[in-house]
Parts: sequence; structure tokens; C-alpha cells
Amino acid sequence: MTSTPQLYIRQLELGPMKNFVYLVGAPGAPEVVVVDPAWDVPAIEAAAAADGKRITGVFVSHCHGDHINGLPELLSRHDVPVWCQRAELEFSPDLQKLRDAVRPLGPGDVFDVGPLRMRALHTPGHTPGSQCLSVDEALVSGDTLFINGCGRCDLRGGNPEDMYRSISQVLLRLPDDTRLFPGHDYADVPVAAMGEVKAHNPYFQFHDLASFVAFRMRPRG
Repeated sequence: MTSTPQLYIRQLELGPMKNFVYLVGAPGAPEVVVVDPAWDVPAIEAAAAADGKRITGVFVSHCHGDHINGLPELLSRHDVPVWCQRAELEFSPDLQKLRDAVRPLGPGDVFDVGPLRMRALHTPGHTPGSQCLSVDEALVSGDTLFINGCGRCDLRGGNPEDMYRSISQVLLRLPDDTRLFPGHDYADVPVAAMGEVKAHNPYFQFHDLASFVAFRMRPRG
């Protein structure tokens, strides 16, 4: 668990794909949002209860099953809103099935969880509606950005040109002291400062679209 005077964030590694699920809220308030509920909903609920927190919303970084396969179970027990990008709702039949629970967001839209104001950063590339959660000094990035990499762009809905723009026009502009909380445990550390990511992540080293696309879409060996 990470806690500052402004932010509570609980990082849970769940499932066979090293997914990170997050609880995010204010340290002194009971409300938390679950980011990408998957694999083990009872474990997510137990973690929230152990910290005296109450699940009051869900933030979906994107619609791939390893990030939302626990969503129907969670919603069956918690009548809470689900925040996703409008472009992801249009892309995903699974999200469309949730109907009234979904609260579509546009790029940069904000929503409140307890006393905290959270911002949705639209970062397409992995999927059309991939988004990151920006709150206080933290960024929860789903599969858009990892500490040493970025999301695949060769799956349905992926677009390497969009990914380049998401990195170069959105993520690169974040303050260096922003703490990155990725969607999978793919690095030696679970959290990193954006300054370190900018310096060492290979996908931040490209200054033109063509070179980035060639590198991102090179054959996987």
C-alpha cells in the first residue's frame, strides 16, 4: 500500500498474467475506486475492507478481459458507476452490456471519489479508448504504459500511431515526480517515477513517428 497526505493507493497483483488491480482514494475518506477489477473479486473486496474502505466506483483503463473479467461479479454486489472512455464503450460489447452502470468519459474529464478529484487521460494506442487515471502525484496507466515498455498495438483496435501520440503528447508532458503505477508487474519494481521512465523506457526515446512505429511493430521473436 502507498499512502501520502493526499492519496491512498493499494496495489494488488492478481491472476496468472501478473495484473495489477488498484484501490485509489483519499487517506482519510472511506470511498475508493477500483481500477480494472479482474481475477479475484473477493480479494479486492477483502483488501478494501481491511483498510476500512468502501468501493464506490470502478475505473476501466481498457476492455481486455484480463483487466475487466471481475467486473460483472463486482457489480452484482456493488451498485456503483463504471467510468470508461466513450471510445472504449463504442469499441467494447462487454462494456455495452453494462448499460446504466457505465459513465462515459471524454479526454481530460474529471470525476470525484470522496474528496478527491480524479482525471481521465485518454491515451489510445493499445485500444481506441485506453485511458490512464491521473490523481494527485500518481498515474495508473493500465496497458498504455509500463515501466520499461508500452502496450501492444497489434491486437484488435490497436494503433501504433495513436500510441506514439499518447506517449509524446500526453505522457511525456507529465511531471518527472509523477509516480507510475502500471497495469502489469513486468519490471523489477512495481512503481517508478516518470522521470526514470522517460530516461530509460525505450519507447520514450523516439522523436519521430516512423521510427517509433517501426520499433513498436517489429516482429516479435
